[in-house]
Amino acid sequence: MLALLALIAVPLLSPPEPCWTRANAVQLEHRVSPLDSTTVALGDDSVKVCYGSPSIRGRKIMGKLVPYNEPWRLGANEATTISVPFAVQFAGVRLDAGMYSLYVVPIGGSWKIYVNRSAKRWGIPIDNGVRNQDIASHSVRTEQTRDTVQALKMTFTPPQKNASELVIEWETTRVRLPIQRTKE
Repeated sequence: MLALLALIAVPLLSPPEPCWTRANAVQLEHRVSPLDSTTVALGDDSVKVCYGSPSIRGRKIMGKLVPYNEPWRLGANEATTISVPFAVQFAGVRLDAGMYSLYVVPIGGSWKIYVNRSAKRWGIPIDNGVRNQDIASHSVRTEQTRDTVQALKMTFTPPQKNASELVIEWETTRVRLPIQRTKE
């Protein structure tokens, strides 16, 4: 009986929402840039990032395929999204619970990260209609990876005290975006 009570007392994490996509399962299976996601538990619930993961495939990425000083959807296909079930401080931006899209403007040794209200949309164009939905932006420094990262990869670092970092890597570029759960 005590074992049963112990199981009941353990908080259960809510399963994260599935990634939003315009494609059906068959279409997703045939995409060149597959849909991917990463999650991190901060307290009793999880933050999830969904993105299309393009590969280098012999191309120059930073400064060419992803031009400097222009908005980039931070992935492929649908807009990259972050779903937060509670209030957070993300990349210097205060967010309430909800789903948001992310895009960036790479500027040489830094990226300007934009958080946007329009989440369930195709990733491009990032025009005035999309930009009018921007909540805020914040600049972060880029780092160099030791090895070339062939496919865009996003991962969360292990959480510590309701905080983590979203680490984004592609080609030889790495960016770290801090996230911390805040009081509602």
